[in-house]
Amino acid sequence: MDPVIVVGAGPVGLSLALALAGAGVPSVVLDEGPGKEEVRPARTVVLHADTAAMAHRLGCTTLRDEGAYFAAWRTMRRRQDDRRITFEDRPAPLHVPQHALTRGLRAAAVAHPLVQLVTDSGLDSLEQDDRGVTAHTRGAGTTWWRGSYLVGCDGARSTVRKLLGIRFPGRTAVERHAVAALRTELPWPGEALLYRNPPQEATSRPLPDGVWRLDWLLPARGGLVTPDALVTLIRDTLAVWCGGTTPPYDLIDTGVHTLHHRLARRWRDGRAFLAGDAAHLLGALGTQGVEEGLRDAENLAWKLSLAWHQGASEALLDSYEGERRTAVASRLRAADQAMPTLRAGSGLRSYLPGAARSAEALLTDGHLGRGPLGAEPVYAPPVAVREVPTATEPGAPVADVPVTAPDGATVPLRDLLGQGRLLVVLVAPGTGVWDRRHWLGAGLMPRLAAAVSALPVRTDLLVADSYPGAPAHTVLLVRPDGHLAATFAGVRPAELYEAADTVRAGAPASRLPAPSAPSAPAAPSAPSSAHTKASTATTPIVVID
Repeated sequence: MDPVIVVGAGPVGLSLALALAGAGVPSVVLDEGPGKEEVRPARTVVLHADTAAMAHRLGCTTLRDEGAYFAAWRTMRRRQDDRRITFEDRPAPLHVPQHALTRGLRAAAVAHPLVQLVTDSGLDSLEQDDRGVTAHTRGAGTTWWRGSYLVGCDGARSTVRKLLGIRFPGRTAVERHAVAALRTELPWPGEALLYRNPPQEATSRPLPDGVWRLDWLLPARGGLVTPDALVTLIRDTLAVWCGGTTPPYDLIDTGVHTLHHRLARRWRDGRAFLAGDAAHLLGALGTQGVEEGLRDAENLAWKLSLAWHQGASEALLDSYEGERRTAVASRLRAADQAMPTLRAGSGLRSYLPGAARSAEALLTDGHLGRGPLGAEPVYAPPVAVREVPTATEPGAPVADVPVTAPDGATVPLRDLLGQGRLLVVLVAPGTGVWDRRHWLGAGLMPRLAAAVSALPVRTDLLVADSYPGAPAHTVLLVRPDGHLAATFAGVRPAELYEAADTVRAGAPASRLPAPSAPSAPAAPSAPSSAHTKASTATTPIVVID
């Protein structure tokens, strides 16, 4: 079967290619650029528990040296400390320059035999049929590519989206922020800060080696930010934060970040999909866009891997748009409702349910990955069985508890995601101190192992000593992207099979439909004799010269 064509080699495209590779699916990544990242310290990303775990799992090693976890989150209102949140009981957000994230993902992709990176290759046409996608690129040479599927991860000005004729409605220039990366000493080493003195608002986030990213909300109808104006803004802000005296600082990078809110009408057209900025633009808190794109990649990867290996139903492939577009639309709706009121400093009660709180608290939740502006997505799949309530609601990301893997190793649950497999987790107190050979043949395990082996989707059987809110002998069914699908009281083979079949949205379709109108512009015909199948092991690319 032909590889998946990924258009765009930013963090989303590279993450998708690596996630597919982790599930044994080859891909070719078409990079319009030369394959080098522009170093911009002021352009950063905040990763929360699910996306940070994904980046580590994909092999991005730059996070360790070039990223910084928040030591705490501090809010300040009118020069007075308001609140300080620490992370003893929850994972701290990880702050990393976007170029470092991309470089780490690129290095992992280059090293993987199932990922083929092709630079200086800009897409200019594509066409689809019921067996795959043919794409044409320009650059150092003109080349035809044949793939089983194609995913546009090519940014806000997506060529894929334009070729598919998909509208991209929304709002332009929702907000503007001045941004600076500088090296200095602040009174709270390693701690992020939200400062508000309405209508003024600023944030600082730590990076390694004493570097900070600072953001300032700009007036809605302000003019250009001159270098002198930015220096004045930096000096005045640092003086407020540091007791009236501006500390020495080294200015490294600056910029103006303009927020746009847009959402593509469709995220799927036949065998072509959109992900990341090609599908949505958001980021009311300045660092969310890439993180939502990584969630797109993780959601789509396991569905494409199932389609590539076993075939997938139309409903499963459609569920990518249904789940991810709904989640992003909810985030955009919350931001569009809340942000104007937050900026005006008035009450929030009538705008968001349960938001009768301070503006600082709502913004803090968004920055820390909680609440309507920042929480991890909860999907709403049909759940076949939910016999046992746990601390995780169906459709939400599972808790990252230690589990014993099939090889006997004990690892965090999220380390085992991203292989295109379902996970079945048995909660069995005490197994953490037993030798694996003793409990594999004891209690519920033989019956559960037999039930798992009969499931219609490849599945790994795991054991956890405990799970939040779950009594002993609870069985959890977890999707390949880490979202809880169903819970059972003990071994229920028929119900477990039904739930697994529900996760895959039924039996595979025998044939995909033709692309919906308007169809993609047709690429020039290529000689059929030049079509060659890609190897599923080490040659994930078909080139038609």
